[in-house]
Amino acid sequence: MKAFVAGATGETGRRIVQQLVDRGIAVRALVRNLETARSILPTEVELVQGDVLQGSQLIGAMGDSTVVFCATGAKPSFDPTQPYKVDYEGTKNLVDAAKAKGIEQFVLVTSLCTSQLFHPLNLFWLILVWKKQAEEYLQKSGLTYTIVRPGGLKNEENENAIVMSSADTLSEGSIPRTKVAQVCVESVFQPSARNKIVEIVAKPEAPQQPFETLFTGVA
Repeated sequence: MKAFVAGATGETGRRIVQQLVDRGIAVRALVRNLETARSILPTEVELVQGDVLQGSQLIGAMGDSTVVFCATGAKPSFDPTQPYKVDYEGTKNLVDAAKAKGIEQFVLVTSLCTSQLFHPLNLFWLILVWKKQAEEYLQKSGLTYTIVRPGGLKNEENENAIVMSSADTLSEGSIPRTKVAQVCVESVFQPSARNKIVEIVAKPEAPQQPFETLFTGVA
């Protein structure tokens, strides 16, 4: 297995990279700034400079990768096209390249509430709308996929247990980014994670469960 990670220097992406490295999986990271990436990512990670908006570059950028993780996301901006470009067009470009490469599994990080049109986050240039469009594009692509929809993202770790649920069943809650990364990486090892949308938060009162049980419990 070799993993291609888009959004590798972001707060969630860098944690996905670290989880992969910790498991001894070779990583190829798509980054826009090599200097920044070298200061953030483990030294054994193979860096390739590029941008998800440059679709023609992505097939070559994936190299000999066998699985793809997409942890990109539009940053707050006054540019109303950013969510469309990054969350939809960028993901669409990655899906097209992954399909051309015959990638074994595509893991996409989006967000809770992507199906809620009137959610406050859509005031930020329809960000959830474009994430939902990206999800649907991946689902229709024919690729094996896992879509991970986390609740509010926290940089600080905690001991709360992961709660995993089916699409459009959770609407609130938060989760440390490290746990999101764990779910993403684990999804490529769990057959029951394939072709599913999983919604995740972390709760102190929830029982600790193995990932196999969590993924199996999602319809």
